[in-house]
Amino acid sequence: MSIYDVPVKSLEGGDASLKDHEGEAVLFVNVASKCGLTPQYEGLERLQKKYADRGFTVIGVPSNQFMGQEPGSAEEIAEFCSSTYGVTFPLLEKTDVNGPESHPLYEQLKAVPDAEGHTGDIRWNFEKFLVAPGGSDIKRFAPQTDPESDDVVTAIEAVLPK
Repeated sequence: MSIYDVPVKSLEGGDASLKDHEGEAVLFVNVASKCGLTPQYEGLERLQKKYADRGFTVIGVPSNQFMGQEPGSAEEIAEFCSSTYGVTFPLLEKTDVNGPESHPLYEQLKAVPDAEGHTGDIRWNFEKFLVAPGGSDIKRFAPQTDPESDDVVTAIEAVLPK
C-alpha cells in the first residue's frame, strides 16, 4: 500500500486524503503542545510559508504518547496551534505513533532509517519525515533536529517539485 493510500482523518475528525499531497514534498511531524520541543512549531510554520508555493507542505500529527504532552481535545490543539504559533499547515487527528495502536501511516514511516541508522519506534515528539513527491524517497530526522537546520532545508529543496 502506498503511503498516499493510508486512510487519515483531519484534526476535526473528518476524512482527509494524503492523495491530495501526492505531488508535493511533505514533512510529517508528530507534534505536541506541552513539550520542550514545541517551539519547533515556529520553524515548521516558516518552512510552510517559505515553500508552500513550490509544492511543499508540513503535516502535523498530534500524539499524546510521550509523557502525556498532547492532552488536549481537537479544539484545544487547534486553538493552541493557531493562536500561539499561527499554524496554517494541516493537522491530522491525535493518534498513536508507536505500539499496538500505531497509525498505519507511522507503521510505514518508522521503517525508514535516519542519518544514524535508527529505524523503528518514534523516539519523541517532533520526529520528522520528509516524503518526496510520489513517495519515492523518504528521509527521517531526529526530534531534536531543528526544522530549519541545513540538513532539513537542503533535503526539502532537493525534492521540491516546483
